[in-house]
Amino acid sequence: KIFQAVVSCIGGDGTIYIIPKLFETALKKLMAEIQNTFKGLGLLIPYCWKKGEACVVRGSDTLWYRAKIVEVSGSTLQVQYIDHGYIESIPQCHLYPTTSYTGIPPFCIPCQLYKTLPMGNFWQQDAVDYLQELLKNEEVEIHVKEFPDNPWGKLSISLYFGGISLSSFMAYQKYCVAEDCQDIQKLGVFEGDLSRSYLLQPLPVPGETFPVTVTHLVSPKEVYICLDSSGNLTKHSATERATSCDSESLNKALKWCNKIVKTLPHLTNFKKELPCLAEYVDGLWYRAKLLSVTQLVPVQILVQFVDYGTYLVAPTSRLRHIPCHLLKYPVQAVRVLLAGFRPASDDKNVERIPYSPEWSLKALWTMVDCVEGKRLSASILTVSPEVTVSLYGDDKNLVHLKLIEMGLAELDH
Repeated sequence: KIFQAVVSCIGGDGTIYIIPKLFETALKKLMAEIQNTFKGLGLLIPYCWKKGEACVVRGSDTLWYRAKIVEVSGSTLQVQYIDHGYIESIPQCHLYPTTSYTGIPPFCIPCQLYKTLPMGNFWQQDAVDYLQELLKNEEVEIHVKEFPDNPWGKLSISLYFGGISLSSFMAYQKYCVAEDCQDIQKLGVFEGDLSRSYLLQPLPVPGETFPVTVTHLVSPKEVYICLDSSGNLTKHSATERATSCDSESLNKALKWCNKIVKTLPHLTNFKKELPCLAEYVDGLWYRAKLLSVTQLVPVQILVQFVDYGTYLVAPTSRLRHIPCHLLKYPVQAVRVLLAGFRPASDDKNVERIPYSPEWSLKALWTMVDCVEGKRLSASILTVSPEVTVSLYGDDKNLVHLKLIEMGLAELDH
């Protein structure tokens, strides 16, 4: 059985407590009921607590939670929040004994990793802390492997985050030994295969109009576009639906990669077009490919972010191996040429684009204003030798008309 769940906490012994996504609505409803029932409770007269007793606890967020007593010691009690898994020491004045709601089974399920042996036979504190930092409150995929012998035991599971198996990942980090490590290769950080490359984005059929965003401009005529899954100009084509699903899964997988990026090795091979992860100026890591070595001492590499089209010159410290499950998502940005116009022969602006001097910088900035942050649409005219498109603004007019109006470009029939 496979299902999505949120990790609510990691126990001190490495138990992984999960709340299946299917239970979320019912848990919210129960929580709302409990708040109503126990609203305005006064202080409890001294009470003799017993281990295992059911109660409600007032959390630090002032909400009431279902709990049970784990340990009684003087005026503080150790309680476990039964719907979330975590254990806390709490002064008696924040608890109430109750038999209400005891008929409803706990919403969180205690789990252990299937056929995974922690180093030293129990999870060390640093491993527990690492699991907590990696997984707490995150949505993961659970594969049930074995049911416990008794109903209070732990479910044996394989857990996947962003396409990576947790057992394999923790084994790779030397926190444990996993019997089932076939997908340790999936991390793809094993200095492995240099022949890998990205998949290309399937394009809509020529003539069909589809929503796009422009992610990077090289010149007014050469831009990078992304198929915009959020736009709803016409009924979505199959291509767009696939793109939308891909970009969502890719974003999730990248979010996880950013969490574990420090464990991925730095690049040691600088082959042209090699896929990698590169750190952008915002401090986040994105999919990229190597273009060229621009400087040898210290080494500086020109990379292109494949999902945006943007370029960056980066030191090797900002380049890392890419886990190979990130290669299955097609490249999101497509380089296209815009049809219907050419540079104006009488554009008197002196400042030109250094690498494309037929265009003035003013033409480039005007084009940036026409497309930046706008919901645009495109229609493909040709796919070879280059992908050529007509690009329309949100007013359904061709975007280059503004350049022609300002004398920065002329019509090209």
